[in-house]
Amino acid sequence: MIKRIRYFQAVVRCKSFTEAAAECFISQSAISQQIQSLEHELGVKLLNREKRKFSLTPAGEYFYQKSLVLLTDFERLCHETIRIANKDHAELRIGYLRCYGGLEFRLAVAEFSEKHPDVSVHIINGNHEELYDALRNGGVDLVLNDQRRAFSDEYVNFILTTSECYIEIAARNPLASREWIETDDLKQIPCILVSSPEQQETEKTYYQEIVGIKGDFLFAENLEEARLLVLGGKGFMPIEGGEHEPEFAAKIRRIRLTRKGKSMKRNYCAFWKADNSGYYVEEFADILKSKF
Repeated sequence: MIKRIRYFQAVVRCKSFTEAAAECFISQSAISQQIQSLEHELGVKLLNREKRKFSLTPAGEYFYQKSLVLLTDFERLCHETIRIANKDHAELRIGYLRCYGGLEFRLAVAEFSEKHPDVSVHIINGNHEELYDALRNGGVDLVLNDQRRAFSDEYVNFILTTSECYIEIAARNPLASREWIETDDLKQIPCILVSSPEQQETEKTYYQEIVGIKGDFLFAENLEEARLLVLGGKGFMPIEGGEHEPEFAAKIRRIRLTRKGKSMKRNYCAFWKADNSGYYVEEFADILKSKF
């Protein structure tokens, strides 16, 4: 029946028996027979045929919409069954924010790897747009990212936590004694961003136009380099990962960032393609969620 459902979907999608037959590499008479056979097996009429035209019956419209979900789930089932059976080839490719400072991601990777030692876990890091491109182009299966655009139905948008925004600044800076700080109070202090050279302008624009940072910008390739700049008193760093103080809290303070008296908040999500949902992807997302 699966093959006949595919033929039926092709006919509806193409709005033509002739074009659907060409797409499926069979004759027009053969695809017509397959649709008739599907109707006979279901015991219902799916199409109203009028000379060279056709229209969906109410039952046909319902069957078409539900069959799209059915076949997607069926393909996913087959893919994951093969993937689990061939554990020596199973892999999970994960991306996370280059500037993410929380422990949640590392703890989730450790737990997942302990539970599935036969699954190869490949990890990349990047800025928001780099991770989005990697996910869109199939370079990773799942990413831990902040939400900067509206959710898309093409992806599973799994919200992990909503966190207030913070900065890190050297403990010896006079501002370090404050519990919160306005973006306008930081315009005389350079903002340190973790970014690859290719994404520096994109990150700068985001923090200027969306976050409201008005001062100069410095860039670091990774989180460790950025924190060394903070420790050296070179500027402050917007930090991804919540309010928990870094391991060297005696030297660096983490302060809540506000704008016009209101706390700034950000969603952190696990994103993956809706048509790539599977056992390992969803389990890792659940483990990651538990760490928050």
